[in-house]
Amino acid sequence: MKLGLSLLAALVVAAAALGWFLTAPRPISAEIARAVSGPGDPEAGRIVFHLGGCASCHAASDADAKAMRLGGGAALKTPFGSFYPPNISPDPVDGIGKWTGVEFANAVLAGVGPRDEHLYPAFPYPSYRNMAIKDVRDLHAFLMTLPRVSGKPPPNALAFPFSIRRAVGVWKLLYMPWRVDPPDEAPKAIEARGRYIVEGPGHCGECHTPRSFLGGLIQSRALTGAVIDGKRAPNITARGLQSWSEQDIAEAISTGFTPDGDILGGAMGEVIANLSQAPAKDLAAIAHYLKSFTPTP
Repeated sequence: MKLGLSLLAALVVAAAALGWFLTAPRPISAEIARAVSGPGDPEAGRIVFHLGGCASCHAASDADAKAMRLGGGAALKTPFGSFYPPNISPDPVDGIGKWTGVEFANAVLAGVGPRDEHLYPAFPYPSYRNMAIKDVRDLHAFLMTLPRVSGKPPPNALAFPFSIRRAVGVWKLLYMPWRVDPPDEAPKAIEARGRYIVEGPGHCGECHTPRSFLGGLIQSRALTGAVIDGKRAPNITARGLQSWSEQDIAEAISTGFTPDGDILGGAMGEVIANLSQAPAKDLAAIAHYLKSFTPTP
């Protein structure tokens, strides 16, 4: 009897240790860390910033977004609770002013914070991890040029068990089971460039792809539409946009006007405010890719 209990206890301890090991944060590799440590180009980073829509989540208001004051704090409500995006201004105390390039890249590419903790995937690093190393360096350099904002947002208000940050490690095992090796630079050709923006910095699937009950993207239905906060994000695959031309798509995502004269509003309005600052060639690349995209079952 005692032997059986001892064996059971040993198995429980071993299983707990294995679970703790498997759910540990997995930072970027040493090779990528060396690559992201170099200096970035702030002007190039400005384009990445707008493609990524950073101000949409990390500015407390529209006025803050226009002034590039990224103090965070605007509530992001989800089925799991409310997230309060952090201060990513270059403030050295409340923001990311003291973050190294490696710490920044760990957050963007691996969802790992500077204290070696899991970041919640409300921050769309499952998409951002597809970003090129140069874009990550350039984005960090640009953020360091923005105004410093003091103050920290309130803590996230999440229901149990989602409030257990270590549980994000289980989520990553399910939806990010492998580590992506990012390219050195973003592609230039229109087809590859469009895919890169949509699946990487643009993170279009985070809103337009349906999710499982655990919040993971259902990739077999990528970009086919989803419901967010009671509102419908439409199908933006080739089928959903079959009556739109590439020019129609490019104009809609930069001006907000659809081919039939309607106006894209809601959360998409913030996306358009960002994409209106992007180069025309990038808008054309996005349109070209969406017009030809069909999800793979």
